[in-house]
Amino acid sequence: MTARLADIAAQAGVSEATVSRVLNGKPGVATATRESVLAALDVLGYERPVRLRRRSAGLVGLITPELENPIFPALAQVIGQALTRQGYTPVLATQTPGGSTEDELTEMLVDRGVSGIIFVSGLHADTSADMQRYEQLRAQGVPFVLVDGFSPKVRAPFISPDDRAAMRLAVTHLVSLGHRRIGLAVGPKRFVPVLRKIEGFRATVREQLRLTPEETEELIQHSLYTLEGGQAATTALIGRGCTAVVCASDMMALGAIRAARQLGKDVPRDVSVVGFDDSPLIAFTDPPLTTIRKPVPSMGQAAVRTLLEEIGGTPAPHSEFVFMPELVVRGSTASGPAPGPLGNSPGETGRKSGSRTSP
Repeated sequence: MTARLADIAAQAGVSEATVSRVLNGKPGVATATRESVLAALDVLGYERPVRLRRRSAGLVGLITPELENPIFPALAQVIGQALTRQGYTPVLATQTPGGSTEDELTEMLVDRGVSGIIFVSGLHADTSADMQRYEQLRAQGVPFVLVDGFSPKVRAPFISPDDRAAMRLAVTHLVSLGHRRIGLAVGPKRFVPVLRKIEGFRATVREQLRLTPEETEELIQHSLYTLEGGQAATTALIGRGCTAVVCASDMMALGAIRAARQLGKDVPRDVSVVGFDDSPLIAFTDPPLTTIRKPVPSMGQAAVRTLLEEIGGTPAPHSEFVFMPELVVRGSTASGPAPGPLGNSPGETGRKSGSRTSP
């Protein structure tokens, strides 16, 4: 105990006697000094006495999709830490195939008296879903914030990455490497982030490659947000002569690399692949994945800050806070096809995937 008191005293810059008075709840210690001692306890990893523990400001629900995609646990960690620092207790509720629905998880959290809820990639991102569920939640007096998706029908703050800008970054990078047949492997059409990525992709390839609307549509392949989905979409796109593929998630990008290899092609020598998210450990794949980094820390912190403002009675306007992504270049992208014989169009040259320069 003496050694522990000495450690705490040294960390807080006070005497051992002062530390003892704080731990035993004795009067005569300034508020700032008391806080310094308690902070020293936390920093050194000592457990506070029960009477000195910070009382929870309440529970906050966090509803996410499945956790197999590592970007969701990463976002949950940022949100959870930010809530804890503010004295709230995060309650993670995860949807799984065949498990509880978003509505069931919401009802469970409301029944437990949560102070608010953060929805990540939920039904608010699905253009075919009934948005009335969120108005009903608002009518119950439960503050909430929606991440990854947008609906003009829901009066709430939204937190999103700039999906259109993400596609511009990815396509511009591949065009600069000489690629002219660039495909987009993306999720189902009904989701808002998918629609926005398609808008950004279309605009950029038309502007930089001078493609017609019909030529552009041939380069877009819908699939599932899974490794298998990325593999299926990329197989189809390579069959259409694509020498580079932009994927809507890192999981899909790993499937794209698998598809290229199964077709006897090397990544990046024969096919370049760009992911989306910059999930944990994605820098250590083979090859390390070039990807669009989703601004997870700033998005997670903004979601918490916005929700706490809602809880505190100063709600944000019905608006969307959009965060700029970042291109991270690694080893899965390289130079496009070498120039073909005179008279070949860019599209024809792009289909000759066998003629490539080394990275």
